[in-house]
Amino acid sequence: MANGQANGQWYPPEWPDRIRALAAGTLTPVPPRRAATVMLLKDTDAGPVVHLLRRRASMAFAGGAYAYPGGGVDPRDGAAPPERDGEAGTDGDIGWAGPPRAWWADRLGVDEAGAQAIVCAAVRETYEEVGVLLAGPTADSVVGDTTGPDWEADRAALVARDLSFAEFLRRRGLVLRSDLLGAWARWITPEFEARRYDTWFFVAALPRGQRTRNASTEADRAVWMTPADAAAGYDKGELLMMPPTIATLRQLTAYGSAAGALAAAPGRDLTPVRAEARPADGEIVLTWPGHDEFTKHIPAARPTAAGHIPTTETGGAPA
Repeated sequence: MANGQANGQWYPPEWPDRIRALAAGTLTPVPPRRAATVMLLKDTDAGPVVHLLRRRASMAFAGGAYAYPGGGVDPRDGAAPPERDGEAGTDGDIGWAGPPRAWWADRLGVDEAGAQAIVCAAVRETYEEVGVLLAGPTADSVVGDTTGPDWEADRAALVARDLSFAEFLRRRGLVLRSDLLGAWARWITPEFEARRYDTWFFVAALPRGQRTRNASTEADRAVWMTPADAAAGYDKGELLMMPPTIATLRQLTAYGSAAGALAAAPGRDLTPVRAEARPADGEIVLTWPGHDEFTKHIPAARPTAAGHIPTTETGGAPA
């Protein structure tokens, strides 16, 4: 049983007290940081499999949980477009291919600079954490092997923020392939969490000739699993996950190929999913609208008895 739950839902022990403080008006929410994460898929005889990383147990946020490669936006990725914007093959100071920034801004619900930064974060973080790069020398090609000392030196410089993603692409003569990404969902970390993220989830297929590796210092395990097997592991309490991860895994089970999931992405609703905590009959009900399986009922007053603070699950999760 993971983290005291019947399933593998990540549920930190400090949440009940923070939820009570938020309800009482004594906790001021921190603003969420923009982030992007990528559900990387590849086709197998068993159907599409998705790449998951297990976060180290020592991590302050979601330690031990399985998640997709991703991370926060680097402000440099959203730099204002220079004079040359509009030339063939450029978009701002980022070598760019695929739908333009205006299209992505409309799709993601942000301005053009923000859209560029979010898409860049998705591509950059996937390269930093698993060594997969959604970029190529032309608008209709993708790099092959990204291993070797020179690639590793550039990857390490990106991780250290000594090198911007725009400069990395320029050095290599590459353009970002935004057409290889499909925007899938958007989740915003609850207001009572100390570390908050406004995260866009993307789907992408592993490019031919590339392979994944666990290059992240934040993860101690990397696996390829079918979405159904990963969801089953969560349901049994064997795999710890945050609500957005298991919710999107369940959605991916409907598709028989990576191409099928990518084709479905443009029709996905990107309305942000935000957790809500409301008082009701002596308790606080924690819900994620549209995702009843994550509902929790928390006593409005902190129990004085020793031991763990009880919660009751309702909805679709196994008892």
